[in-house]
Amino acid sequence: MNLKEIKGSYDVIVSLGSACNTTMELKRLNLRTFSGPLDWSVSLSLSDVNRLLKNKFSNFMELENMQLTDGAFAFVDDGVLIEGVQSYLIEDTHYNIISVHDFPIIPHQHWSTTYTSYKEKLTNRINRFIEKITTSESVLFIRWAATYEQSLELQAILEQIVKGNFNILILCPKEGFKDVSEINWGSDKVCAVKVPRLPNDLETWNYVLEGITLSSRKQ
Repeated sequence: MNLKEIKGSYDVIVSLGSACNTTMELKRLNLRTFSGPLDWSVSLSLSDVNRLLKNKFSNFMELENMQLTDGAFAFVDDGVLIEGVQSYLIEDTHYNIISVHDFPIIPHQHWSTTYTSYKEKLTNRINRFIEKITTSESVLFIRWAATYEQSLELQAILEQIVKGNFNILILCPKEGFKDVSEINWGSDKVCAVKVPRLPNDLETWNYVLEGITLSSRKQ
């Protein structure tokens, strides 16, 4: 599948990472209709996301698998940046996925103080994600950074989950690359493009997502 073929209207467009940039660009272009379970996290390997999807999010972000890691980013509450509040980076060591914006740094309180409310929010996001991708007639999944093998594995997993039609758009960043170039992976459901390693480059995202829209059936 090439870039021209993946253009069109979809009932749902969702981010599969690898970081928040995919979600932010979908939001900027009014292509995001709900908060997904991977929106505000970092998943460096699509293989981990594939395993998560195959397991239907079982044991995802369970407290016993979570640990504090170095660094801090801005705290985001339901997609809204909270000025002046930082967030802990909390890693799910079972799936190797890091929550980046969900655990506010509160003086003299342990990071897990807000875990209960976070887990409730995450459960709602998971349920909504599953409901959307299993009931929509057409779905587009977008991922920043993946290999050919990982993408084919993702396709095989989604074929067992998604009831309607779906396509997968993979942006493959390359250091020093300054253009957008299609990669022929020989799949009728996966479109891969080589892009500059600039995850927040508006020109790249505008070009890749041009012609991709939400249908009037969006929920």
